[in-house]
Amino acid sequence: MLGSTTTLVIFTLTMTFQANSENALDFCERSESCLHQQYHSLSSSNRTHFPLSLSCRKLIDALPLDEIDGNFVRTVKRCIFSKSQPTKLLGPLTLAAVSRDVLEHILDLHLSVTQSEDFVHYMSGGKLLPGSVPLAHRYGGHQFGYWAGQLGDGRAHLLGAYVNKKGERWELQLKGSGKTPYSRSGDGRAVIRSSVREFLCSEAMHFLGIPTSRALSLIVSEEPVWRDQFYNGNMKKERGAVVLRLAESWFRIGSLEILAKTGEEDLLRQLLDFIIEEHFAFIRTDDPNKYVVFFSVVVNETAHLLAQWMSVGFAHGVCNTDNFSLLSVTIDYGPFGFMESYNPNFVPNMSDDEGRYSIGAQANVGLFNLEKLFEALIPLLTSDQLHRAQQVLKHYPQIYHRRFHDLFKAKLGLLGDEKNDSYLIAFLLKLMEDTGSDFTMTFRQLSEVSVMQLQKGTIPQAMWALQDLASHVFFSDWVNLYLLRLRRQMGDSDEDRWSRMRKVNPRYILRNWMAESAIRKAEKNDFSEVELLQQILTHPFKEQDVAEKAGYANRPPPWAAQLMVSCSS
Repeated sequence: MLGSTTTLVIFTLTMTFQANSENALDFCERSESCLHQQYHSLSSSNRTHFPLSLSCRKLIDALPLDEIDGNFVRTVKRCIFSKSQPTKLLGPLTLAAVSRDVLEHILDLHLSVTQSEDFVHYMSGGKLLPGSVPLAHRYGGHQFGYWAGQLGDGRAHLLGAYVNKKGERWELQLKGSGKTPYSRSGDGRAVIRSSVREFLCSEAMHFLGIPTSRALSLIVSEEPVWRDQFYNGNMKKERGAVVLRLAESWFRIGSLEILAKTGEEDLLRQLLDFIIEEHFAFIRTDDPNKYVVFFSVVVNETAHLLAQWMSVGFAHGVCNTDNFSLLSVTIDYGPFGFMESYNPNFVPNMSDDEGRYSIGAQANVGLFNLEKLFEALIPLLTSDQLHRAQQVLKHYPQIYHRRFHDLFKAKLGLLGDEKNDSYLIAFLLKLMEDTGSDFTMTFRQLSEVSVMQLQKGTIPQAMWALQDLASHVFFSDWVNLYLLRLRRQMGDSDEDRWSRMRKVNPRYILRNWMAESAIRKAEKNDFSEVELLQQILTHPFKEQDVAEKAGYANRPPPWAAQLMVSCSS
């Protein structure tokens, strides 16, 4: 368990409550030459200049590549990446969705490029962008608490990096683009339902203010892909899809674990030095304690990320070490879910029979994953540095609690810091748990109800989540404590409080039923609801007429309770 008995009060309620460099360079040059020839061999009618080029140099020059070529499945040694070509999707391709924000503000492109046939082929892996040398990353991981050995990018291809006009470096990756050396028994494909969910959620999380990978495009095909969605022996023919996603880096805890586990200490040091130099520039490369500093930053930022997940009711679903970013951003959207009725035992993944990754267990799982990162760093640390790193890890609960506390204070519109604030938050969450009140709309409607309405008990019927909460026998006791706390915020009006609270309490989240409705239409080539949700979730804190008409702020429909999401995708 985390922390002492006293620090666990709110926690319990919320979480139970270079030898290879020449070869690499030769490969890069050969690939770019082949791409150049491929591009210029196109007929003149199809040949257009696409205004985006990537660079593979930084990764391939600094880190060793797999000496074996080809996409066949194998055990990979002594490298960080394997060369791997995407497999072209079959059948007519359809651009189902595109993020204009990513297109214009990250990739510096104009929306008009999406009208070209080339765009669909480039963003699905049928053609390679200039400068692209597709790579699959080798990593391992602890899955559901057990070491799973070599994992790696089994259906993802890193195309290269783009540095935009703001000086930001983004790595572009295709997901669902075919087999790699790490595909194991998989086919390297992704289907429409999981791809719609990843596209929508990564963009939704960004606009909620949660650190996350981004998604540029969703492209669907007519290629048949067979899946046993619920692991009950019923194989079903679905259709393939590819998401082009972006992150500053795709390195994860498992990237270091695999090297420590296989005794590749020199490569472990090489990779970690590269990660620090590229992504932790504030750490001096000549600092003898740089690995401890790195670990301290990852511990701190991971705690912050998990507290942010909790603040919007987000459950990742598969918190394996191979899904935890070293840059502490949300990656690898699988069977995630936004909690509806408040329940610390909410499990979004039907494959998680034991509830290991329930929403209330996420912070403890974060600690487990950081312990595995610590173990991976052991070969690089002196005895004194090991001790320091252990002390850093001990502070994780405190860091998490502080961030959680601050986020939930803001959700309640509280200013300053009073000793009973943790109790006020925990009291509310307990009432929500007992009544099954909707997590998102309870906080949102507290952002819309007046002090007078709370005081008189005249909560409007339209505030259905607060009406559910008000059914609790102790609701009036909590309200009295809350109102006393608000009165001590001198000069703070309802309008001021509403303004603050509405900036941190979304009105719209990607609920499972909303995603499912969009998926069902998308599978029939109707992408209108995918587009609608994308537009609405770009402004989750702002009330929108079209969203209200669609019922996105209403009580979830009864059929929503029957929805199940699995790891099958």
